[in-house]
Amino acid sequence: MAGEKTEEPHSAEGLGRYLKSARLGSKMTLRDVEEATGKEVSNAYLSQLESGKIAKPSVNVLYALSTSLGVPYETLMERAGYIVPTNQRAEAPNQSKAATYSIDNLTADEEKELLDYLNYIRSKRK
Repeated sequence: MAGEKTEEPHSAEGLGRYLKSARLGSKMTLRDVEEATGKEVSNAYLSQLESGKIAKPSVNVLYALSTSLGVPYETLMERAGYIVPTNQRAEAPNQSKAATYSIDNLTADEEKELLDYLNYIRSKRK
């Protein structure tokens, strides 16, 4: 749509929104994540990450967040811009799968909708 803001998955905003969605999906507060990371990631720092004020946290912070939030470390590394996104990597023949291809080629809006739906499903389990 004209004038609609789109974001790159590897932008600070994309990383922040992903982290916030994962945290809320896990029903964790900022302080819960701080405790789960052994205070390696303070609640104030995580808040800045989620708001997009910090674009490229250290790989140690990303690892602590991935284990605490139960999200793939590689995904956080991609979103922070440390590694090339999977859909932009050269693939060996016969390694692409339809499901992987479709997941890797989501628009920012489609990804947000899927994350929102995943959070909804998770909330029903608890």
